Amino acid sequence: MSVWQDLPGQAEVVATLSRTAQEGNPTHAWLFTGPPGSGRSNAARAFAAALQCQRPEPEQRGCGECEACRSVLAGTHPDVSMVTTEAVTYAIAEVRQLIGKAQDRPATGRWRIIITEDADRMTERTTNVLLKAIEEPPPHTVWILSAPSPADVLVTIRSRCRAVSLRVPDVASVTELLVRRDGLTEAQAAFAARVSQGHIGVARRLARDEGARRRREEIVSLPLQLRSLADAMSAATRFIEVTTSEAESSAEERTTADEARLRTQLGLGPEEIIPPQLRSHFKQLAEDSKRRARRGTTDSLDRALIDLSTFFRDTLTLQLGTQQELVNAHLGQPLHRYSAGTGATHSLACIDAIALARRRLAGNVSPAMAVEALMTSLIASPPGRSQQ
Repeated sequence: MSVWQDLPGQAEVVATLSRTAQEGNPTHAWLFTGPPGSGRSNAARAFAAALQCQRPEPEQRGCGECEACRSVLAGTHPDVSMVTTEAVTYAIAEVRQLIGKAQDRPATGRWRIIITEDADRMTERTTNVLLKAIEEPPPHTVWILSAPSPADVLVTIRSRCRAVSLRVPDVASVTELLVRRDGLTEAQAAFAARVSQGHIGVARRLARDEGARRRREEIVSLPLQLRSLADAMSAATRFIEVTTSEAESSAEERTTADEARLRTQLGLGPEEIIPPQLRSHFKQLAEDSKRRARRGTTDSLDRALIDLSTFFRDTLTLQLGTQQELVNAHLGQPLHRYSAGTGATHSLACIDAIALARRRLAGNVSPAMAVEALMTSLIASPPGRSQQ
């Protein structure tokens, strides 16, 4: 067993991080970058485990079997903090708490390690608060930041960090991981790995959740139904319903559980009236829940748009005759008929339209407006419609 075993397709990254852990003198700040699904969080956690590993022999650090390795991977090590935000951006107060924690000496391990996910969600003002802590950290502290790309982090931060670049693993590597780690059959794992385009987390969810597979199938099949403006408006409505219902349901369940937990902590019964002096706690909980729901909806919409883009990636593959494996090969004849009835120009225009919709949503454009505009632009030309 090893802390690196769940990082498929990242041999070069594993070699670099493993060598650093063995040397025992890591750089004080790191920036892990890579597309969604490349395993940034897993890599950061594995690196932290290797740095804290209790094996005395340097070449065995990252064993995955000692107490330190197991507790870091489980998220329970007292000297390793895994920080993320469920809001759209990090609050300055959150970053200041991290800076204070970074000053503490390690309780049991060699290092005090702060892993900050989604560093791209820090505003410029928030990042400036973090800058001095990154520039002059205590000798026992290691910062690990993660973001989709170096360009998503201010240059003042990335210039002070050692860069580690991850890539999306290939389908075969993800398939092997799902079979070995999650006990899936070869067929289940291969399908999930292919349609998720190597995104490990999405592949695992699709393999295990029939509802998630059904929702994805409905999203990627929408272009086959677009023949008129009325079809586009109907498809936009359905797209919003499919992508947001799951996120809203999940947020509601989380809020209910958090409120029940808070009532228990404050000594209140399930139906007991909240005293005035405690209302601020529940007000903060409600605000946090709203931010979490907003981010969950945005993330769900974005993921669905990525899935939708695979349809036109496949049509372009067929139209250009590249012989590349199709992401949605299971759509069979409908996909081939659509490709034959449209041209490569249409497929490229649709891919661009989806990219524009993603940018609009990231810029807080109304989801309904962004998706309606998108679906209208996806309607195929008359020759294509006649052959669908």
